Amino acid sequence: MDGRKPNRLHKFDYTKDRLYFITSCVKNRVQYFGEIRNGEMIYNPFGQIVIDQWEWLLNQYSYLVSHAFVVMPDHIHAVLEINRRGISGIGQDIWTGRNAESGRDDVGTGRDLSLHGMETDMGPKGLKIKPLSQIIGAFKTTVSKRIHLAGGVDFLWQRSFFDRIIRNEKEYRRIIEYIHSNPANWNEDEWDI
Repeated sequence: MDGRKPNRLHKFDYTKDRLYFITSCVKNRVQYFGEIRNGEMIYNPFGQIVIDQWEWLLNQYSYLVSHAFVVMPDHIHAVLEINRRGISGIGQDIWTGRNAESGRDDVGTGRDLSLHGMETDMGPKGLKIKPLSQIIGAFKTTVSKRIHLAGGVDFLWQRSFFDRIIRNEKEYRRIIEYIHSNPANWNEDEWDI
């Protein structure tokens, strides 16, 4: 172990229907994606690649819903939802973790994980629901490949990413407002969520 703090919540099942606040930074906070002018993000071609790959991600995985997404000069913020209901009409309540059909608590932590077995990561018709780390990994990998091909050969993401499981509507609204106002607050951005 390298002494780093674990990035994910211990024993939480990151394949479950939930809302997640995501932040991923460029290594050393290099401003790769454009600049802020008059409180507005002006994307360069690399920033446009990030936007395009976010759209690709949503098209690639039908169970993902983007509630908010912003590309900043040196990082991205998003609220991403894993939502089986979008595929089958049956899923979990995003605030309680209860199965919408059975009413069973499917939080998927601790002892619950061993009890649920394979259904913790399966969607309808056997569709495998990827954990959040694999989803964001796919996004970051494809962004990196496209930026490298476009001439940004020294581009690197910071290792891993920050996530927060959004637990209620008040928190959700605060985070959405933070993301939408991020470009206007660029000079004061302290990531105080």
